[in-house]
Amino acid sequence: MCSRPTPPPTAPTRPGRPRNAAADTAILEATRAALVELGWSKLSMSDVAARAGVAKTTLYRRWAGKNELVVDAVAVLFDELELPDRGSLAADIEGVVHQFATLLERPEAKTALMAVVAESTRDEPLRERIRTSIVDRQKRLVLEGRARAQARGELPFTDAPAALDPDDPDTPDTPDDGGPAGGTDDLIFDVIAGAVVHRALVSGRPVDADWIQRFTALLLGGLGAASRG
Repeated sequence: MCSRPTPPPTAPTRPGRPRNAAADTAILEATRAALVELGWSKLSMSDVAARAGVAKTTLYRRWAGKNELVVDAVAVLFDELELPDRGSLAADIEGVVHQFATLLERPEAKTALMAVVAESTRDEPLRERIRTSIVDRQKRLVLEGRARAQARGELPFTDAPAALDPDDPDTPDTPDDGGPAGGTDDLIFDVIAGAVVHRALVSGRPVDADWIQRFTALLLGGLGAASRG
C-alpha cells in the first residue's frame, strides 16, 4: 500500500479561467531545466515562461515569484517517493533510502534542492515554504512505515495514534513536536533525510547498497531504543 503523490501547493485560486494541469507541468519542468542551465541567480520568471511556452502573466496567476515557483518544482520531484511493502521494516527503509538517493542523482533535483536550501538561509518565508511543501509532505513516509512496522509487530504501539493515522477524522490533531510518536517521527525523518543528503550532496560519496544496509542497521538499533523511550 503506497501513498500517492500529493499535487504541489500553488498560489490561492483566483477568479477566471480554470487551471490547466498541462501548463502547470510544463512550467515546473521548465523551472527545473532553467535551474540546471542557469543557476538560481540567473533564473527569471520570463525565462521560465518562454521555456514553458506560456505568458508570464500565466506564471504570476499561479506563483507570486521565483521562490514559490522553484520550491513547488522541487516538491513535485519528492512527491514521487513511495514506500512499497517489502515485507520488513529493514527492507522498507532500504528501499526508500535507495529511491531518495536515486532522486538526488538527477541533475534537476540536486541543483534545485541545493539552490532553494542555500537561498533559504537568508529568507525565512522561503524556509517555511520548504518545510510545508517538501519536508512536512514527505513525513508521510515515516508515518506509513511506522504504522506498517507496528502492524507486523516489529515496533511497539505508542499512546499517540494521531501521529500514526493523520488522515483519520476521528483522531485528534497532534503537534509536530508533541507526544512520543510525533517527536520520534520528526527525528526519524531528520536522521534519514539528513544522512542521505549529506552523503550524496555534501560529502559526494556513493549511497550504494553496502552503505544503505549499514545505515539501516544503525537506524533500526536507534528505533528500538526510541520506541521504548
